[in-house]
Amino acid sequence: MRRFGRFELKALLSKTSRSMLWLAFDPRVSQDMLLCMPRTAPPDPQALADWVKRAGVGARIQHPNLAHVVEVSQVEHWPYIAYDRALGETLEERLARERVVLPMDWSAWICQALEGLAFAHESGHAHRDIQLSSLLIDGAGHIRLLGLEVAQEPALAGEDFNTATRRAVREAAEEDVLRMGLLLHRGLTARPVLEQNDLQQVIQLMQPQGQELVRLGWETPHPIAEPLRAIANRSTDRQARQRYHSARSFLRALEGWRSAANDQGGAIALLLDRVQRYGHLPISSTRLQRAVQSSGLESQHASTLSTLVLQDVALSLELLRRVNNALKQEGLESGGGAVLNMQRAIAMLGLNGVQAAARSLKIWPGTLNEQQAAWMQTLMKRVHRAGQIAQALRPAGYDAEVVYLITTMQNLGRLLLQYHFPEDAQQIRQLMQPPEPTADAPHPSGMGEQAASYAVLGCDLEAIGAAVARHWSLGEELLHMIRRQGSDAPVRSAGTDAELLRLTCSLANELVEALVLPEERRKAAVELVTRRYARVLGIGLREVYLALQPPSSTPAPSQVPTRSAEAEGAVQPADASTDAGAPAPAAAVPTPSRLRSKAAGGDAPAPERGR
Repeated sequence: MRRFGRFELKALLSKTSRSMLWLAFDPRVSQDMLLCMPRTAPPDPQALADWVKRAGVGARIQHPNLAHVVEVSQVEHWPYIAYDRALGETLEERLARERVVLPMDWSAWICQALEGLAFAHESGHAHRDIQLSSLLIDGAGHIRLLGLEVAQEPALAGEDFNTATRRAVREAAEEDVLRMGLLLHRGLTARPVLEQNDLQQVIQLMQPQGQELVRLGWETPHPIAEPLRAIANRSTDRQARQRYHSARSFLRALEGWRSAANDQGGAIALLLDRVQRYGHLPISSTRLQRAVQSSGLESQHASTLSTLVLQDVALSLELLRRVNNALKQEGLESGGGAVLNMQRAIAMLGLNGVQAAARSLKIWPGTLNEQQAAWMQTLMKRVHRAGQIAQALRPAGYDAEVVYLITTMQNLGRLLLQYHFPEDAQQIRQLMQPPEPTADAPHPSGMGEQAASYAVLGCDLEAIGAAVARHWSLGEELLHMIRRQGSDAPVRSAGTDAELLRLTCSLANELVEALVLPEERRKAAVELVTRRYARVLGIGLREVYLALQPPSSTPAPSQVPTRSAEAEGAVQPADASTDAGAPAPAAAVPTPSRLRSKAAGGDAPAPERGR
């Protein structure tokens, strides 16, 4: 039997371009050991001493997902790190017996490995050669990472951490995260990535070093959920700036999907906890808060007070939350509906309730810094603009405040994410930006909002908004209406009041998103959005362009003009077809429902047919 010092070498478990892993027997303790060593020996005694010193420092890092080091030493100028074989078998050995692993199990193993890797990176160390053989798994499914600081770079021989050395460590850590993404692909596809067993060779073949793309295909042993697919594809994106740059961000996205899939919360549970501790949003201005709390409002009409309240998104949402939660606690809600009219909410809570709601909100900008507050203001302006457009496009007879609030609620997840997790919101915006054009891809496109949120949070923004609305007891009917129509989903007929309002508000939100596009793409985007909704909502480009005109002043939601019957009759189906590019017959107003009568304002100045 071949010997290595006192060890008896049994088998070579792994050999890559940077390291080797041997199964050996240690007669001194009469047990099997795993010996991890570099592929090539250090060139001189000083390099050997530096290797042993650096590896010894890394061996002192203790974490449940890092393999415990038994010994760091050398034999005839060959350094090694010894681990106890009792820690388990390598993932490579496991896959040799069990070729296909369920996606949920494999993602759990990758999460454990990322836990240990993130701890090592935060301690100033990198692995530089993560492979299937670098992960040990025991009978209970516990994962441990071995081989830390085995594949050292020559620049790290000394302990003088200058700027160049720190940059090298940071780049090595990012490459470790990329290797973890490749391992995720390896387990989900059940075959080697790019037909290569050594992940270092895969990285050399991938863009931007090489020409190959690594994306999760559709022919996998098990169905892959869309969030998991988005996470896996982002981890190996061809653009380095689009990938995960830290093990923590990769771990957070993967754990977010796993928690949501297991109904354990994940990012949604964390957001609900922050909402309970810090409130949902800060009030936009102290002047508005003082105005609401002033005694001069006691003689004002409910419509005047609702106009003042609707100027602030946070206060409007707080009143909706309070009135619907109060109805639920008193058992007065009927049919699972929700109060959607601000005048009715104010009448039920009273002026004291409005003032208490205003006092409960944090002062602007809350927990945000100056730059994050600027992004929050921009988002709020877009939401307000979408509400104005929805009011202008609403069919005759529908309450303006209801339409405005539904449009706002369709952006609830985006607003909450920007306030409570501004860094994640920035990541999503960056992923949605198209990457730099290349010769192979002269016109690249960025991720869609849903795929980007999957890649960052493990869930989409619609799920976040729906979870908070459900937590506020806003009713199942509203939960349906605040779900935006998917940008790639066909628009079907609206047979109910709730569906008609949902589509109208979705159209307004899509129009606002089209308006922020570059000028050369704006007109085509507006026409495309209009064409999707034209037949169902009975509108054309004429109505859309009128709605998109900036208002000369900011009227109250109840004062925004609606599409009257005369205006609808003036646009014949032929004209709508010419404007929108598709037949658009005038849509009949559905039969009035319980939701209309319940949501209509009781003391509105005119008996407009509301919801």
